[in-house]
Amino acid sequence: MEFHYNPTGVCSKGIDIELDGDVIKSVKFTGGCNGNTQGVAALAKGMTVQEYISRCKDIKCGLKKTSCPAQLALALEEAVLAK
Repeated sequence: MEFHYNPTGVCSKGIDIELDGDVIKSVKFTGGCNGNTQGVAALAKGMTVQEYISRCKDIKCGLKKTSCPAQLALALEEAVLAK
């Protein structure tokens, strides 16, 4: 399943996710801090959706109320609901 998400409150402008059942197959961020978003995407690959959400949903970026990892968690929650 492929899913696109438009994050809010962060520098990245888009997140494209590919799932294989409940396993994250790939993640690609558009915009944001290139090294950080590549790192998040690489670490998420192969993780289950629930494991990623439980680890990253509440991560903050500086004084922001959210972060790119947290926005990916929200995207994954929406993707699961869209199935």
